[in-house]
Amino acid sequence: MDGDFRTDFVREPGALKHHPALVLNADYRPLSYYPLSLWPWQEAIKAAWLDRVDIIAEYDEVVRSPSVVLRIPSVVVLKDYVKPQKRVAFTRFNLFLRDEFRCQYCGGKGDLTFDHVVPRAAGGVTSWENVVAACAPCNLRKGSKSLRQANMSLRRPPRRPQAEELQNVGRKFPPNHLHESWMDFLYWDAELDA
Repeated sequence: MDGDFRTDFVREPGALKHHPALVLNADYRPLSYYPLSLWPWQEAIKAAWLDRVDIIAEYDEVVRSPSVVLRIPSVVVLKDYVKPQKRVAFTRFNLFLRDEFRCQYCGGKGDLTFDHVVPRAAGGVTSWENVVAACAPCNLRKGSKSLRQANMSLRRPPRRPQAEELQNVGRKFPPNHLHESWMDFLYWDAELDA
């Protein structure tokens, strides 16, 4: 083992944690777009070693053991197809994703909460069809009033999203860092401009 590498690795133990691997399903599509399906480099190497994935692209950096030198995977594809979930869980994150991280009253971005369109005080339920993303000022302004009483309107009526719909919305919000080896796999199934 190279002594300089070991010294550098010990001095900067977090140096290799910034090499995530894009995880693709067996059909070469990401498992998810938002959040983007990424594994830490350790998980990618372990999955490759256990023959659960094929390595499609690699970083220039390597990791070493006493007997093996491996390039760090940047893109891996699962050998077995994982069937996408059809049902979308009703979570705050998925609600914000459905509403594209915008207040459904004013269109603003930022510190979001959620609002019951038909207030709970008036019998409104917590469901996909009655809850929207809202900024704090709009939520406060509407309070427990109806849309008509508050003189407010919705940008889009709330509804239950399909899983594929959320995946497509997620493409609009790429992470801060996209490695160049990922690009061919992130948007390959998007319609090309004529």
